[in-house]
Amino acid sequence: MTNLQGFGLGLRREHYHDFLERPRTGGRVDWLEVVSENYLVPGGRPLAHLERIRRDTPIAMHGVAMSIGGTDALDLAHLRALRALADRIEPAWVSDHLCWTGVDGRNLHDLMPMPYTEAALAHLVPRIAHAQDVLGRRLVLENVSSYLRFAADEMDEADFIVELLRRTGCALLLDINNVFVNSVNHGFDARAFITAMPADRVVQIHLAGHSDNGDHLVDTHDAPVCEAVWSLYAQAVRHLGPVPTMIERDDRIPPLDELLAELDRAREIVAQVQAEAVTA
Repeated sequence: MTNLQGFGLGLRREHYHDFLERPRTGGRVDWLEVVSENYLVPGGRPLAHLERIRRDTPIAMHGVAMSIGGTDALDLAHLRALRALADRIEPAWVSDHLCWTGVDGRNLHDLMPMPYTEAALAHLVPRIAHAQDVLGRRLVLENVSSYLRFAADEMDEADFIVELLRRTGCALLLDINNVFVNSVNHGFDARAFITAMPADRVVQIHLAGHSDNGDHLVDTHDAPVCEAVWSLYAQAVRHLGPVPTMIERDDRIPPLDELLAELDRAREIVAQVQAEAVTA
């Protein structure tokens, strides 16, 4: 697995021109993450743009449709298309979500959480192995946001993720905002969750915004990173080190300079944590 370094952004069509005209935007973006499914159709303008951008900027692929936790058979055509794209653009890694996205051939177009049970772990382990075999590379999975708990849960989310990483050898894309959203929605200690994550398995971090609905939070990716998530990010850096970090924005896309300012704050937090470690 090729390692990324530094700080990145999710590549969105609103910013194609910026990255085509100013690769890495003056050194403020070290890498970009693309939504894999946006580029699976051979040819077309999006793929042409990506081919040009990747010449100057390292890429990570991030999918939303693998349904690694689903009960339907894995979609081999989808996995093979992901592999073909990965072979073409040579990303640092291919990631998706620790979730299921449909049942009986119906796509719900949402990232549905897993029950935290031994049965779910036993279900996931061979599916992840199969996906990694087809992809020809180690799979990276992201923790997802959730709004209800399963009555059958036998362990908490952190323990479930750690055990899954141990049994499968896959890596973790740690979404700090999702940890915070879930901690509020389900009443657990977000800092303890971060501390439980194995540093040698976390290869990437997402930072994003959410919506506050009063009695619960929703992971909407349509707002700046909030102060509580920035604080949790600092805790993550103390525990995990300077893991490649990106700002994820999927709605109400602002001008690129606003996202670059958030990325600069992530840089500042890492620098501050590293300075604290030197003087401690």
